[in-house]
Amino acid sequence: MADVAGVLALLVGRGATVAVAESLTGGLLGAAFTSVAGASKAFRGGVIAYATDVKRDVLGVPGELLDREGAVHPDVAAAMASGAARLCGATYGLAVTGVAGPEPQDGKPVGTVYVAVSGPGGRIWSRGLSLDGSRERIRVETVDEVVDLLAGVLKANVGEHSG
Repeated sequence: MADVAGVLALLVGRGATVAVAESLTGGLLGAAFTSVAGASKAFRGGVIAYATDVKRDVLGVPGELLDREGAVHPDVAAAMASGAARLCGATYGLAVTGVAGPEPQDGKPVGTVYVAVSGPGGRIWSRGLSLDGSRERIRVETVDEVVDLLAGVLKANVGEHSG
C-alpha cells in the first residue's frame, strides 16, 4: 500500500496541494487521500471523469487526442492531471486512466493503465503500467502507483518550495 500519509506530510511541509482526476479508480484515489486525518491541509479535491466527454468537457483533454487515441493513453493522463490541478487550484495534479476490465477498451487490453502527475511550471511525470489480476486489484494497484509516482517527484524535488 502506498504511503499516502507520508505524501501528504511532504506536501504540507512545502506548502503544496494536490488534486486528482480519476477514471478507472472511480473515487478510490480521492478516498485514499481523505482517509488520512488532516488531509484537508493539502488535498484540494478532484474529478471522477469516467466518461470520455467528461474528460474533454470538464478536464480539458483535447477532443482530437481522445478521437485519435481513445481515453487510455499517456497524453490523456497528462492532460487530466493538468486539468485537475487547474480546476482545483492545486500545486500538483494526479490522474489515472486505464482498463480495469473485464473487457478491453479502445483496443487496449485489460490492465493497461497510465498514471500522471502535473506539477509547477507545467511539468509532467507519467508512467505506463501493465497490471494483472482482478478488476479490484487493478484499481487498487493504480492508486498505489500514482501515489508512489507523486512521492518520487516530491522526494526528487526536496529543495523546491511552492507558495
